[in-house]
Amino acid sequence: MSTSTTSAKNGFDRYFEITARGSTLSREIRGGFVTFFTMAYIVVLNPLILSGGADETGAHLPIAALAAGTALVAGVMTILMGVVARFPLALAAGLGVNALVAYEIAPQMTWADAMGLVVIEGVLIAILVLTGLRTAVFKAVPTQLKTAIGVGIGLFLMIIGLVDAGFVHRIPDAANTTVPVELGLGGKLVSWPALVFVIGLILTLVLFVRKVRGAILIGILGTTVLAIVVEAIAGAGSVVTNPHGWSLNVPTLPEQIIDTPDLSLLGQFNVLDSWSRAGWLVVLMFVFTLLVADFFDTMGTMVAVGQEGELLDEEGMPPKTKEILLVDSIAAAAGGAASVSSNTAYVESASGVGEGARTGVANLVTGALFLLAMFFAPLVKVVPFEAASTALVVVGFLMMTAVRQIDWSDYTIAVPAFLTVTLMPFTYSISNGIGAGIISYVILKAATGKAREVHPILYGVAVLFVLYFARGPLETWIL
Repeated sequence: MSTSTTSAKNGFDRYFEITARGSTLSREIRGGFVTFFTMAYIVVLNPLILSGGADETGAHLPIAALAAGTALVAGVMTILMGVVARFPLALAAGLGVNALVAYEIAPQMTWADAMGLVVIEGVLIAILVLTGLRTAVFKAVPTQLKTAIGVGIGLFLMIIGLVDAGFVHRIPDAANTTVPVELGLGGKLVSWPALVFVIGLILTLVLFVRKVRGAILIGILGTTVLAIVVEAIAGAGSVVTNPHGWSLNVPTLPEQIIDTPDLSLLGQFNVLDSWSRAGWLVVLMFVFTLLVADFFDTMGTMVAVGQEGELLDEEGMPPKTKEILLVDSIAAAAGGAASVSSNTAYVESASGVGEGARTGVANLVTGALFLLAMFFAPLVKVVPFEAASTALVVVGFLMMTAVRQIDWSDYTIAVPAFLTVTLMPFTYSISNGIGAGIISYVILKAATGKAREVHPILYGVAVLFVLYFARGPLETWIL
């Protein structure tokens, strides 16, 4: 763990260990802004995903209330993480989990019941943290495999950035071709948004290589300004109406800046009725799926963020691990209680760390911006994916550099590391990568007569991941 021997300047500095971790207040503020800008899309995207699903009564959740609730919970939980764990790890509604809630869980019960299951899952994870089991599992993972998790998340961030920016597209008829993705559209970069992304990425890389302070933040803001100008001239519009348009936010100056938040969904959850509506086996399977996804996604994310900021100890553990995991579990329950789905740690936090954040002070900034986003939602929508994604690609590179710490000559760790690194971006899931790595690690160690080198807990974790990967057939059998 990188620390400084310089004395703290005041109580605030001492509490957050700003100087001790080799940071400054200005770096923390910049890092907080960068993390927010790379995560701000969730205020728009989460409502779109959740409102797209319908419960068993055919009801849809209101988009305005979802947007306000998403920003509120993200703001409060991110600040709580900063104050309690003092770690630069922001939280918001988890992608993937929200789709599971909207399209698999809610249709079999009411929205209140579905969100109640999210609350139950958060409480269960909190219990696992308080009993020490979640931390014990984390410690049982070999250090080099933790390194591989960080590297895999780096590649994951890069592919997220490239896809969100439209630089890489999924091929609609992928079944009829040899590759599932392509460069731009039809193998060509023919859209204005793609050009803006490329220019923004080059700008950010040049600033970064020249070690300009605030390079990533300047890159995001500069690219946003360019995007506004390009949209004013070219009028590309949204990808919904134009294949060559902007991915999510159309970068235009809003007609109004302030909007009144709708918090009517807060507290609209029920933890009991789902058991009678869908049956206890179905409910248990849903809770198990939510539990595994949240449990291991956060473990991988905090390793990646800590690795990027040189905040891990010799065992690959970040400072205040228990506090980090406890706040994350509270965030999962809070997301359900606010009807915005489980909140979890965001890998995009690494972008803020790449800008210099090392403490929870960055979270105070990010959290405050999320709270402001409840009122300034129209302004948040100005920053397009194409601008924010530049940070993800740069940070992906930084996290990739840790790959040299893995012993590639020892196949019993190299193969699990390889599977972990590659499956995260290729399956778009942190949990899938961790699961494949742990299962293969246990099998290969046992097959080579080194079973005693495997921590006993990992055998149980491997079994859980086997069940997790087999949940499709299990759900079919149960349903």
